[in-house]
Amino acid sequence: EEEVKEPSSFRLIATLGVAGFLSGLILVSVYLITKPIIAKNKAEALRSAIFEVLSNTSSFKTLVPDGDGLREAAEKEEVGEDVVYLGYNAQGEVTGFAIAGGEPGYQDVISAIFGFDASQEMIIGFKVLDSKETPGLGDKIFKDADFQTNFLALKVSPEIEAVKKGEKKTENQVEAISGATISSKAIVRLLNNSMTQWKSRIEIYLAQQNTQEQ
Repeated sequence: EEEVKEPSSFRLIATLGVAGFLSGLILVSVYLITKPIIAKNKAEALRSAIFEVLSNTSSFKTLVPDGDGLREAAEKEEVGEDVVYLGYNAQGEVTGFAIAGGEPGYQDVISAIFGFDASQEMIIGFKVLDSKETPGLGDKIFKDADFQTNFLALKVSPEIEAVKKGEKKTENQVEAISGATISSKAIVRLLNNSMTQWKSRIEIYLAQQNTQEQ
């Protein structure tokens, strides 16, 4: 019988190399094609969420850090994630600030956005943007209507705290979801950390605006 020669090591390595190169090329191509689509969808979802957490809002400005305060982002300026959004109603009156943030939950990072009324130091709206929390438990942070009512008039001072359901006594408390305490507390941390990051900047910005108007 004719002996069948085994392929050389070089040939095997070369074949694997070509296959790996082609697979990588395909993955990179798919990524480059889908990246702008994903970015566009994410931007549209964020824009929609801003109007959702700031009721009666018809337009908004993007504000970025400037010293200890904030400034309006220039037209076509590329901004990162460190931004807040200032909402206005149809009459040009301020409706509040929309602030996005993220915090590790039980499964992964929870991303959310909330509306903040600086004059009352109160959160007036809330929406989860992205979450992979456990179905039937942690996902109640965006499916449970009762949990959402925590964020319609939530005082941020003193610091927001999570309490068991039915034990809320003050305006700065959030009733946690039974069986999803970790996810509920992650939301509270997100709100408190966001306030630590942005509250003083917002106050400085508003004081500057008032000075300019006088």
